[in-house]
Amino acid sequence: MTISPSKVWFDAHSMWVELNDARILGVPLAWFPRLLDATPAQRDAVELSPFGLHWDALDEDISIEGLLAGHGDVTRAGTTAA
Repeated sequence: MTISPSKVWFDAHSMWVELNDARILGVPLAWFPRLLDATPAQRDAVELSPFGLHWDALDEDISIEGLLAGHGDVTRAGTTAA
């Protein structure tokens, strides 16, 4: 079974991702500077795919595999989670 996102939402400091296996991941928005700086409308424009999340207007792609591994934005030096 492929673990895929079924729902995404945000609060002031976190992104929440519900997976198709009923787990819910909470990750700090600080891990993803493009999302941190985005407007609520831009964040809500997420596209779900079997493997991750995509925001066309923000040029942001986040894999479920990366979230499960605890990775933040690996495209910018110094912003990855340990």
